[in-house]
Amino acid sequence: MAQSSDNKVLVLGVLAGAAGLSLGAVALYNSRRAMPQSGHSEQYLSSNDQRAAGASMVVGGMLGQAEVLDRLGALIQCVSELKDEVRALKSAIPKLQDHVRDELRGRGGEGGVARIRAGPPNRTIPTRRRRVARAEGQSSEEGAESEGGYITALTDSEEEEKSEADESQEEVTVIEPLDEFSALLERMDALHNGTDGDKRECLRTMLDKRTEFGQNTTFLWRLVRAYVDVHDITTNLEQKKTHAETGKKVGEEAVKMDPMCAESHQWYAIMCGIMTEYETVQNRIKNGYIFKDHLDKAIELKPQDPMSYYLLGRWCYAVAQLSWIERKIAATLFGEPPSATVQDALNNFLKVEEIRPKYSKLNYVFLAKCYRDLGQKGQARKMWDAAASMETVSKEDEEAQKELDYLLPALGVY
Repeated sequence: MAQSSDNKVLVLGVLAGAAGLSLGAVALYNSRRAMPQSGHSEQYLSSNDQRAAGASMVVGGMLGQAEVLDRLGALIQCVSELKDEVRALKSAIPKLQDHVRDELRGRGGEGGVARIRAGPPNRTIPTRRRRVARAEGQSSEEGAESEGGYITALTDSEEEEKSEADESQEEVTVIEPLDEFSALLERMDALHNGTDGDKRECLRTMLDKRTEFGQNTTFLWRLVRAYVDVHDITTNLEQKKTHAETGKKVGEEAVKMDPMCAESHQWYAIMCGIMTEYETVQNRIKNGYIFKDHLDKAIELKPQDPMSYYLLGRWCYAVAQLSWIERKIAATLFGEPPSATVQDALNNFLKVEEIRPKYSKLNYVFLAKCYRDLGQKGQARKMWDAAASMETVSKEDEEAQKELDYLLPALGVY
């Protein structure tokens, strides 16, 4: 507020100067009235010209006093108005926070994310009046100086108000609270990445909400995912099979509801892969075809999802390892057995690494297996080292660590 102090000093200086002029004029007038009678008084009074000059001096002194008083009154009025404006500005600033809060509450129901500029509340600013008293015969230079000084004071005050208003402004991001469904999906995603207890809670919660949200595809494919999670952490064989069968049915429903949802195809394919653990050879091969078709569709709809390429790599590697009898059965039942090579599997695992490096410990394990089967032990050892360098956190990581231990002799590491 250094600028405000300068303005006050300037105004007080003008007032002091005006007061000095007024006192000087009054003193001059009194001295003239109290002037003693001299010996030449007769000559002074007898001269008409001198009497006229004396009367003019007295009247001029009185007019000068009136002029100064009028200007002094105008300046006092301006200072008073300036004080009123400063007082109004100071009273408005503490209410700025409440004003911004009211603005935000008023826009909270518009939806989405809104960016607004928060400023001081509207207020009526007293109008400044410029009063410059000019006596008849006053020089234009004096009038310009007086008016200029007053205009400078007004300009400084306006700049101060603008500066304070700018400092009080801030950019506010208003985020609309999530609706019930969005909040539910967000919580289910968090539970999916949590502990075994979190995964079970996720399935229970989604089953409770199925009647309410079961006609939404994004809900259904998450429900399939929850069945996959609980299947993987369940130890009882019958319960595992029940979770797999139920999850597969939900997956079919999700795919039919929205054939263009990549996640529905992806998780339905995963559930078909799980079901091969509980099926006959014929149904295993059938589920293998279904698995491949839906993975291809998921990749078509969402080509940058590393999980789909990882799953396709696993499918290619499994097909490449089929026994002779399994291939014959597939040819008999379906006319043509599924076809894939270790090189196909390697290409898919490399695609995973390209999209998202260090995607998973198991991806490095299967890269090592592919390189081993192709006779590239040097590359296989590099992939083994990459997998070993990653921490073991999940059950999938524990499975990967067991595979690494099994690979050691095959890679010549003891």
